[in-house]
Amino acid sequence: MRSFLTSLVAIMFTLHIASAVANEEAIEAMNDYMAFQEYESGIMVPQQIDQTVFEASTFIDTRDADQFAEATIPGAINIEWRQVLDRIDEIPESGKVILFCNTGSLSAQATFALRVAGRENVVVLQSGFIGWQKDAAYKP
Repeated sequence: MRSFLTSLVAIMFTLHIASAVANEEAIEAMNDYMAFQEYESGIMVPQQIDQTVFEASTFIDTRDADQFAEATIPGAINIEWRQVLDRIDEIPESGKVILFCNTGSLSAQATFALRVAGRENVVVLQSGFIGWQKDAAYKP
């Protein structure tokens, strides 16, 4: 029994150390990203989406499936904001990728996660789907 408890304590200690190292690595990656990004990097406003930008971009709707089914930007792909890292292989590595939700707040979190993961081609649509409906330079 004593050897079992000793082994269990050793495993718990190892897991705690591994978790702390992983947290430190994640914090370091986020700090590195934030230290070298320009103020407006990773952001697009609806007025910038003219026909040329629209046709050359991939749109990712980060809202839930029900909201996506109700209405979205034509041609958008639905990947809920919490799933972007799990489904990163479905997100193009080249070309402009524009993430959006209703207002831009959840898609901003998804964009940040993807950019920290090395995807520099992703941007958040500031003001989201609501802003696109109201102010986009081009709406097919």
